Amino acid sequence: MTHSKEWYRSFPGAVTVCDPQGIILEMNDRARETFKKSGGGELIGKSLLDCHPEPARTKLQHLLATQGTNAYTIEKAGKKKLIYQAPWYADGRFAGLVELSLEIPFEMPHFIRTQS
Repeated sequence: MTHSKEWYRSFPGAVTVCDPQGIILEMNDRARETFKKSGGGELIGKSLLDCHPEPARTKLQHLLATQGTNAYTIEKAGKKKLIYQAPWYADGRFAGLVELSLEIPFEMPHFIRTQS
């Protein structure tokens, strides 16, 4: 079986990737659909910072400057989503951020696992 390096295209969550300056490099199909009203795939090559109002813009600038991680949930249009923003690296060097946006149920089980 051959594994495609572009598995993220059909991934059911929105995946957006930017470089260290916040320029959008990649968007999977779900991200393009999610941000269709803002330009969809036409956002590639544009600044991620221009897509966010304050205070989210300042938060993104901080994440880019510190190579930080940010996780939170939102509710929009009757759906709850987990937003996870984290750094990615190429050859050991900071290469930008990846944002995952995943639809999640309003009520979710939570498990505490023990060390085995």
